[in-house]
Amino acid sequence: MKTYEDLATDGGSNIIGQVVTQREKLRGRLDQIKHKIALLSGKGGVGKSSLTANVAACLALQGHKVGILDADLNGPSIAKLLGVPNEEKLKVEADGVHPGEGALGIRIMSMDMLLPTADAPVMWTEGKEATAVWVSTMECTALRELLADTIWGELDYLLIDMPPGSDRMDNIRDLVPELAGVVEITIPSNMSQHIVTKSITKNSNLGVPIIGLVENMATYVCPHCNEEGDLFQGEDTKALAEKKGIKFLGSIPFDTRISGNTRSGKMFFAEHQESPTGKAISGVVDKILEFIESNSK
Repeated sequence: MKTYEDLATDGGSNIIGQVVTQREKLRGRLDQIKHKIALLSGKGGVGKSSLTANVAACLALQGHKVGILDADLNGPSIAKLLGVPNEEKLKVEADGVHPGEGALGIRIMSMDMLLPTADAPVMWTEGKEATAVWVSTMECTALRELLADTIWGELDYLLIDMPPGSDRMDNIRDLVPELAGVVEITIPSNMSQHIVTKSITKNSNLGVPIIGLVENMATYVCPHCNEEGDLFQGEDTKALAEKKGIKFLGSIPFDTRISGNTRSGKMFFAEHQESPTGKAISGVVDKILEFIESNSK
């Protein structure tokens, strides 16, 4: 009678060996990265990717080596936000793929950089019946390969820009069990706050360290007078964080310049550190670093 190992190596496929090799490669990559942080929202439309890009910029300007994994496979945007053109070809070597280099030397790996054209969608091409496979098994496999096959090199921080929805956290938790923590992001609207509480509850139940809650687009900054006004009507986000027993990292005003063109290699934070939004981002990063330092002792 054949054993499981016999079946796994029938036909020369050596499935077990392939899995072990892939895990060893993944571990080798991640061991060179000091801290891995996931940024997620539970709900789309809260400016998570723009915030991720500018948190990375703030860290880079402080002298840290930073990378970003764009884990939003179906709606990737990090490469564009950091000024990496779609037509830029990734350098492939026998050991893996070199990440793209965005503004401020931030290393990036995104599905967007693997697509043939800028407007090409990510599609599972085996027919409608297979779309559920892409969302679950194939998505996890793709994330594993993006992490393991990318030559990240030594990094101080790897930021993981998560797709909307709290269910994807399971995949990242399995791939990166030593995750330093999660930054939860909401906007001050009742619906967004309602959804983010579900994400906080799930991550707490999973035992995922929660760094804290950020209120993005807290107010609107007038580009003419720098005065702030309300954009949304919702509950007190700071009170929500206290109710859920997590740290409130800060409120970030919306600035129209934050979504500007980065093809020149410039980032909003680098250009406008002294703006209300720039100062707020810096304050959030300070609290993230405080959490990392206190939990690294």
